[in-house]
Amino acid sequence: MNKYVLIIILYSFVMVLVGYFFTRHSRVKDAKDFFVARRSLDTKLLFSTLLASNIGAGSTIGLAGLAYKFGISAWWWIGASGLGSIFLAYWVGPRIYRIAKEKGFLTLGDYLEFRYSKAFRGFISLLMGVGTLAILGGQLLAIAWILEVISGLSKVYGVLLGAGVIVIYSAMGGLFSAVAVNMLQIIVKMFGFTFAAIFAYIAVGGFSGLIEKSAEVAERSATLFSPGGIGLSVIIGYFLMLTPSFCVSSGLIGKVYGAKDESTVKKGTALNGAAQWVFGVLIVFIGMSAYAMMPDLSNSEHALPSAIINLMPLWVAALALASIFSAEVSTCDALLYMIAGAWVNDFYKGLFNPTISSVRLLFLGRVAMICGGGIAIIFALCLDSIISALTIFYTLMSVCLTAPVFFGLFTKIADSRAAFLSSAVGVIVTIIFRYFTEAKIWILNAQSTGILFSLILMTFYCLWLKRCRIA
Repeated sequence: MNKYVLIIILYSFVMVLVGYFFTRHSRVKDAKDFFVARRSLDTKLLFSTLLASNIGAGSTIGLAGLAYKFGISAWWWIGASGLGSIFLAYWVGPRIYRIAKEKGFLTLGDYLEFRYSKAFRGFISLLMGVGTLAILGGQLLAIAWILEVISGLSKVYGVLLGAGVIVIYSAMGGLFSAVAVNMLQIIVKMFGFTFAAIFAYIAVGGFSGLIEKSAEVAERSATLFSPGGIGLSVIIGYFLMLTPSFCVSSGLIGKVYGAKDESTVKKGTALNGAAQWVFGVLIVFIGMSAYAMMPDLSNSEHALPSAIINLMPLWVAALALASIFSAEVSTCDALLYMIAGAWVNDFYKGLFNPTISSVRLLFLGRVAMICGGGIAIIFALCLDSIISALTIFYTLMSVCLTAPVFFGLFTKIADSRAAFLSSAVGVIVTIIFRYFTEAKIWILNAQSTGILFSLILMTFYCLWLKRCRIA
């Protein structure tokens, strides 16, 4: 068996064992244990589980692929994401946490029904269910890319291995088991990506070597070191798509619900945002080094695993590959958590069975994770690009949730009709500008245009038609 594949399999086994033992120790008995870990997470645990979720396929395989193609300007992807985490830490998170703790909410859907209506909760849960399956498929695709590069293992087997590991430990204990495994994953990521960046620096000959080797490849050298090389419209699109997404993600807000107090929400979430920016620098440098040393890769999303295999000694490569695998798996457990919350707590309980027992809800949450993992396998086998999968998810989430969550938390007058209108119009505008017209508003892409229309409509409804008073 390929030595790298053996390392991944052994590491997978360790993650499953950690999840199992922590679940047994925590004695997960009901939905509150499963979804919000009894609201017992301290700063260290909240930081770890948020960062583990946020450093996934987009921030590793996808970001390195962007850096391979566009250079240093790829960092804006992680820059926009980290900024969203800062907003979550100091504005959205503490406010929604207070309400959730007072009312006993388990998911973002509970808040949406409380603030707007049961119908809006159902509408959002359906959209998020579809979008989450797309991004989960993208994460599984990233795992398949890793295994394909290091061993030639086919896409099908890579997807199945990744899905199996994630579903097993996530379904056992929900947030409790995810937090335990996330702690292990963060330690592996910190050491793995740090050493990987150091050895990439050595292999490429430092910054001067990176500049010299890149200059030899005339095709992209002109934009490789330009902060705006990826394009101003793309950068603005990242901030409009990703910054709100990392404020209003139901998976991240669900983990914020698990904090023990408001101070923990602020500290743990802010540290996570700052750590995202640092991780982004490391990954971008590795992606650029891969371009300087291997400019002819057929798939830019192979840049990170290719750099690890070809530019680093075995022990560093093993640690770095475990780090990448950790990154993809840790985000997947958050996505399975979102699927369980959307399908079971928000849709089934919220619309059809509000009196369901907590124990029964726990059982259905586990079933939802297993089914969601199975459907995501199909998505992964049909996808060609990680970034395209992430774009589907972040677009749906940003367009549908940004205006309702922000206006719901910070104004008193926004109602269910405004929430429906802003979400629906945002989605329609995005679809029109994405698929039915080549026209553009200024330099905005389809997703950015949809989000802006959603915000403008909600603002007009509240401030002009109803003259709401900002809370």
